[in-house]
Amino acid sequence: MFVPLHDTNPLEHIKFQFMTILIIVANVVIFVMFQSGIVYPINEAAMASFAVVPSELLPEGLIGPNIPGEKFDFLPISEKITLISYMFLHGGWLHLGGNMLFLWVFGDNIEDAMGHFTFLIFYLLCGIIAGYVHSLMAPNSEIPLIGASGAVAGVIAAYLMLHPKVKLWVLVLGNIPLPVNAAIAILAWFVFQIFHIVYMDGGNTAWWAHIGGFLAGIVLVVFMKRRDVPLFERN
Repeated sequence: MFVPLHDTNPLEHIKFQFMTILIIVANVVIFVMFQSGIVYPINEAAMASFAVVPSELLPEGLIGPNIPGEKFDFLPISEKITLISYMFLHGGWLHLGGNMLFLWVFGDNIEDAMGHFTFLIFYLLCGIIAGYVHSLMAPNSEIPLIGASGAVAGVIAAYLMLHPKVKLWVLVLGNIPLPVNAAIAILAWFVFQIFHIVYMDGGNTAWWAHIGGFLAGIVLVVFMKRRDVPLFERN
């Protein structure tokens, strides 16, 4: 696994990536509000209210009778709304910091390629699709899904589609900074996700949400980028 540090990829269409910053700030503020108890402390019931719970989300008949949301939820929130709210919740500083670092490194150029508002829609759509894919692959799960990783995976995929040859500085094995082509780093990241699904039996990480968000990003970027932005290269 690698940690992205910096890319050599200047903006061309926008002056500043304010939507990327806004998403990061929103994630941090919401995390602090929950952790500090300003809203209410994070607990199982609170998480289930705003998180995607597959057994509650999927239509009745697909997996059998739905489990009533009141059994888990602290607040009666529509499961469709949780497809957005879940991606702004995180279980800890490491969870939050990792997702926001990836978004910081890759998000500005995707926002540049799409425009501010289109980038926000793209980000949310990738997160929504990631939530659905995760639920379809674990339809009976009662474990709440939280985190921005599905949406961020879509941003990473879009970067692969637009800037595969850009030099990316990454931290390998925790302490070795190396410059590599973005395509190599991102494809290695994708293989890492597949490896965990096939050989590590998932664990506590929603690897299928990563895959779903990544595949969504590959498709959506083709239709949502600016017309004058080419695929697979940087002029």
